[in-house]
Amino acid sequence: MAWWWPFDAAKPSGRPGRRAGQGAAKALGQRGEDAACRFLRKAGLKILARNYRCPGGEIDLIALDTSTRRNGKPETIVFVEVKTRSTETPAGPESAVDAHKRKQVAKAARYYLRHHPTKGYLTRYDVVAVIIPDGQKPTVRHISGAF
Repeated sequence: MAWWWPFDAAKPSGRPGRRAGQGAAKALGQRGEDAACRFLRKAGLKILARNYRCPGGEIDLIALDTSTRRNGKPETIVFVEVKTRSTETPAGPESAVDAHKRKQVAKAARYYLRHHPTKGYLTRYDVVAVIIPDGQKPTVRHISGAF
């Protein structure tokens, strides 16, 4: 059976519910997450999961920070929200991590902690802000313990 559009208006193009340019934004976000992963690995963190999805929500990156062990503390599981923009703004990409987004990340993190062997680990919430101007290398800012 062929798909049909029951209204008088012209048949919509693309996938229903998608805005124009959304593919470009998704590609930019993916490049930002790739840059964030490279940055965090160079900083000594081990990436445990990317784009972790659960009934509680979604977390861009989950990493393990073993550097806290040097201070006599347990290792730290780090939940990372990555925000990417193509241009710098006065507030920066990290300003997009508002109270609502922090609540969503925390909810997904609680789900992760309940369903994985995480007893004895510390937890931390970081934000990585990535700026990728056209044709240039990314600029990465890591805000450890952002919330």
